[in-house]
Amino acid sequence: MSVIVKYIVVRNGVELEPAFANKKDAEAHDKLLDASEAIAELIKKGDLQVNSDPKAVDDIALFLAKNAPAVTKILKAVKPIKAASDSGKKAKTKAEPDDNKDKPTEPRARSKSKAV
Repeated sequence: MSVIVKYIVVRNGVELEPAFANKKDAEAHDKLLDASEAIAELIKKGDLQVNSDPKAVDDIALFLAKNAPAVTKILKAVKPIKAASDSGKKAKTKAEPDDNKDKPTEPRARSKSKAV
């Protein structure tokens, strides 16, 4: 007789398929499902004008989570859009005079230690 250890991911009291041969793979699958749930919540809370089936949103979220490296590569090129109020704040700080502008800069002290 042989003993086989299987790791099963349980979510909301339900055992999910597949069973895993090692704990590392089971935990990786659990993290994938966590990411998928977070993405689905983001989509559902979003201000989208699309009427979509909740199952379709969950499927899309799972697809994005499974393809995280490709999605991350695509999204790295995206720069955040700054609100108009942020650009106004920067303009005010640049327009203010710099108190240290007229002061001469002092030379830095050099280190006297020598490498041996």
